This record gives sequence, structure tokens and C-alpha cells, in this order.
Amino acid sequence: MSSVVLRGLTKSFGDAVALDNVSLEIEHGTLVCLLGPSGCGKTTALRLLAGFIEPTAGEIALGERVVSSPKRTVPPEQRNVSMVFQSYALWPHMTVAQNIAYGLELRKLERAVIAKKVDAILATARLGPLAECYPAELSGGQQQRVSLARALIVEPDTLLLDEPLSNLDANLREEMRFEVRRLHDAFRYTTVYVTHDQSEAMTTADLIAVMNAGRIEQIGSPREVYERPRSEFVARFLGGSNVIRGFALDGAHVTLAGSAIRCDGAALDPGAEVPVSIRQHDIGIAANRPPADNTVQGTVVRNVFLGSTRDYIVEAKDGTQLRVTATPEEDFAPGTDVWLTLPPDKCRALTG
Repeated sequence: MSSVVLRGLTKSFGDAVALDNVSLEIEHGTLVCLLGPSGCGKTTALRLLAGFIEPTAGEIALGERVVSSPKRTVPPEQRNVSMVFQSYALWPHMTVAQNIAYGLELRKLERAVIAKKVDAILATARLGPLAECYPAELSGGQQQRVSLARALIVEPDTLLLDEPLSNLDANLREEMRFEVRRLHDAFRYTTVYVTHDQSEAMTTADLIAVMNAGRIEQIGSPREVYERPRSEFVARFLGGSNVIRGFALDGAHVTLAGSAIRCDGAALDPGAEVPVSIRQHDIGIAANRPPADNTVQGTVVRNVFLGSTRDYIVEAKDGTQLRVTATPEEDFAPGTDVWLTLPPDKCRALTG
């Protein structure tokens, strides 16, 4: 059963369209990341889900109940939705335990029930030793765990996370990605997570919806959207991809950087210009021409040693430049002629 359904959801602010006819179904217990650059509509979608704003067109259903439409919007407090913001929004005068218990106290549960639930979630969130501390005494990561625990303890139908790790430093952010996923696996609430960070989405999500200009460009598992991007935007946004243009020779081959390259992906229309993506780390580099097909000759323009890898830019004879990630041992000085291998199953013909 779908826990969250968006049907033709549109939101305009004057002449500006923030969300453009978006439809999405999220199954119960799934964590979906809305991933995209600033201004793509992901936070607008989250605010619509929370009930903070009304749609211009379309509707939102949570479970069997329509909660948002142009005719009627159910207020946030009647949706059984919890939201975690970029700022931790903790009460500074309350202890960790008091902050977590606050939502249950508003629901007027018995003290014994509240105490039992708080003890349980303190243990799950690894906050037990900090129960009597105040927010000012906690690190950023600890405060974010308190914020998550407070959202989870009320047993929401849907959990909304709005860039929850953006205020943390790089090391804490990496650690908290795994913590978010661990807590999701422990509680299995339906979760919508907004982020612009590819690594956060890849680490935490069951499904990633890549957004651009108010629309969902592609949705799939982290591996699917990374390895099989459908559009040039998705290939470029999920980093580490060369996107180069050639002309289709037939249904499976493209003339690319002076060579005939076989590629997977979209069906090709002979003679049409085709964008093709290939990840930097999928390209092989060698001094001599390999026996395999799908090879391109070029000259090393840049070689940067990065410790565990080398970062190359290689320029083909027609001026096309390809970025290549290689092992430290594959060391070719600028000006050296090399051969690149582009595996056919890693070359993706895109829709534009």
C-alpha cells in the first residue's frame, strides 16, 4: 500500500512555477530522497507534504486520506507527520529527555507510558547517557539525533527531513548519514528526505527522485540512477560523469571523438546528435592500443596525483576532452599519447 501519493502536484508563486505537475507514489516504510540543486522544487514539495502551503493544482494523499488539494488543505497538526528541519529547533531550557518527551506530553499520554517510550528511544538513538543534558552541552551530531528521536517517538505516519545534516561539519555529516539510515531501519516509518548532497542520498535512500526545474527527471534505486542515468542532467548531477556528444551511426553505435563507440541506453536514431555519458572511473587508460573495441586515442593534458587515484584530462584528436580516474601506478605525463577504453555497457546514450 502507498503511504504517500502525489498526483499532478503543482505549486506556483505568482508567475514562478516551483513544482510542475509532479506525480509520485511512496510505498509504506520506504525512504525516498528528493535530490537536486537549489531551486529545483524539492523543499516546496516537502512543505506541501507537511501542510505548510497549499497546492496550486493536484493533490496529496497520505494513506487513504486526501490531505491537500486546491479546494481543501488539512492543517499540519492533523496529518500525523513529523518534520526535522535544518536547524535542530530544540528547546534550550529542556533536557534531552524532556525535548524528546514533549510531543507525547502534548498528546496527554500517561506519565508511565511516556517514560517507557522515552527510555526505549533514548536507547535506540544511543542517547541514554545524555538524557539529563541540555542542548547547549551537546555536539551538533548529538543535537541532530535528539531532533530525530523527538520526531520518531510520536510514531508519525510520515517523517519529513529537510536537509537535516546541512549544519554539520564534514566528518559529522558523514557519520550522521549512516545514523539516519540505522534509525530508519529500526522504525521503518515512511520517510521523505530532501537533500542536494549526492552522498547523503546514496547512503540513506531506498529510492532517489532526481529533481530539476520543478520536475522529477528520474526515480530509482541509488545504483540505478547512478549507473543508468536517463538524461544529461541526471548524469551530470550525480557527479563523476563525462557527457560528450556524437552522432548516431546506427541503432547502437555513435561516432564519438573520432571513433565508432557502441553504447547502451536510449534507442538511437541514425544521424541524430546523441549525448553519451561515461563515468570517469569506468574509462581505462593505457600506453598501447588495447585489443578491445570502443577505444579512443588522445593526449594527456593534465595528470593530478590525489593519493589513492590519479585524475586525468585526456584530449582526443577532434578536441573532445575526457576526464579519467586511474590508479596511482598508471602514470602518464602531460603530452603523452594514450589510448582510452570505453566499455560498451558503461556508455549510456541519454535522452538530452
